[in-house]
Amino acid sequence: MRFVRTLAWLACVVYSTIPLFWLMVHPRARRWREREASPFRVLVPAWIVMWAGVAALTGPWRTLTFYSTRWTWAPAALLFAAGISIYSHAGAHFSWAQLGGLPEVRTGRSDDRLVTTGIRSQVRHPVYLGHLCEMLAWSLGTGLAVCWLLTTLAIATGAVMIRMEDAELEKRFGRDYVAYRKRVHAVLPKLFV
Repeated sequence: MRFVRTLAWLACVVYSTIPLFWLMVHPRARRWREREASPFRVLVPAWIVMWAGVAALTGPWRTLTFYSTRWTWAPAALLFAAGISIYSHAGAHFSWAQLGGLPEVRTGRSDDRLVTTGIRSQVRHPVYLGHLCEMLAWSLGTGLAVCWLLTTLAIATGAVMIRMEDAELEKRFGRDYVAYRKRVHAVLPKLFV
């Protein structure tokens, strides 16, 4: 169980920094696109430093649990499966470049198009919904206080990041994106909201 809890903590460390990574991108998207060199030369090392920082800050509490019971792994397994399914559907109409965020930081990409079909007809940011499912699965399954804390942090920073991403997408796609945003919820499908 110690290995699983350590794995859960590390997974939540990485997942919780994803919004922070994108908060480095979206407010400065135009500047990143103007650079000749790949912005990922700066962004990826900065993200790895974030992992180390969050791990160092949360490490002392990585064994503190709210509860410890095996039955929580049943609903956690459902959340893991939902996350994997969402990731699979999210990748169906997106290229690897789009999933990796290249259109946000590189100009003139032929795959820079607004996709509103498939899972994106139900939720604008399905990859973030997949991340949320995975973090909730680790939190629920392990009962680790630090996983619940990091999930809460990811939700809070993710809400800010999604607003910035929506603003950046509106600049790129104009009225088409505004209409799409009015029609489709950001992370939770209308079924849940």
